[in-house]
Amino acid sequence: MDIKILSPDELIDRLIDLSFAEDIGDGDHTTLSCIPPDEMGKSRLLIKETGVLAGVAIARRIFMRFDPEMQMTVFLDDGSQVKYGDVAFTIEGRVRSILQTERLVLNVMQRMSGIATTTNRYVKALEGTGTRVLDTRKTTPGMRILEKEAVRIGGGVNHRIGLFDMILLKDNHVDFAGGIRQAIMSAHDYLADNDKDLKIEIEVRNLAELEEVLHTGGVNRIMLDNFDLKNTREAVRRIAGRYETESSGGITFDTIRDYAECGVDFISVGALTHSVKSLDMSLKAI
Repeated sequence: MDIKILSPDELIDRLIDLSFAEDIGDGDHTTLSCIPPDEMGKSRLLIKETGVLAGVAIARRIFMRFDPEMQMTVFLDDGSQVKYGDVAFTIEGRVRSILQTERLVLNVMQRMSGIATTTNRYVKALEGTGTRVLDTRKTTPGMRILEKEAVRIGGGVNHRIGLFDMILLKDNHVDFAGGIRQAIMSAHDYLADNDKDLKIEIEVRNLAELEEVLHTGGVNRIMLDNFDLKNTREAVRRIAGRYETESSGGITFDTIRDYAECGVDFISVGALTHSVKSLDMSLKAI
């Protein structure tokens, strides 16, 4: 299968176009039937829940891609702490354009703001530890670039964006490659043969595998997968600053601080994107 390489902007534009195609189809017949084409109006984005706002910049892109003559006035930027009753922005223009874009804007902003709010909660739980929270590839297909931007807005750190910007040797890679040493050596051979400069991370499932990685070397980060607290502390002691460390697997909001206090550099949390609650907001006519 040939994969066309797209820039982030191209990915976002394709997502917007696809979203309009699935929502509007051959026409928004409700709006077309009752709103004159030259009717002008104004709406405001009303926040209905406390959280972290995300998606304002994307909302502007959605509006402008659909109708470049729309006018958006922003009062609260991405990353703002918001509460019930806040107005993030107003949008003015053809009423038909406002009505046809409102659901996509809300879908994107509610989800992004929910992710940013959840991420910020985890970030605050780690304050003072030096540990940073990472996202994962457990994202909504087609929306990864927006969801990872929401993590960043909430104060988290993006892990690899996809399969293309880091080598991450997980358990299946190691097993299929024939072992830890073989997987690491093959990764280095591949990078050399293809003239690529990518960081290498490897997942270990126990302290014995960790020792094999430490003996082999040649990685940038070691992921401690499903380690308990005792073994996490021991693993960090053995690594002793030689490589970056990441804890992953089964870590919840209630336990993340305990893992951070073991001294790991990063903790990856799939829940930042795969099971968040959207932030409540609405786009209402003025």
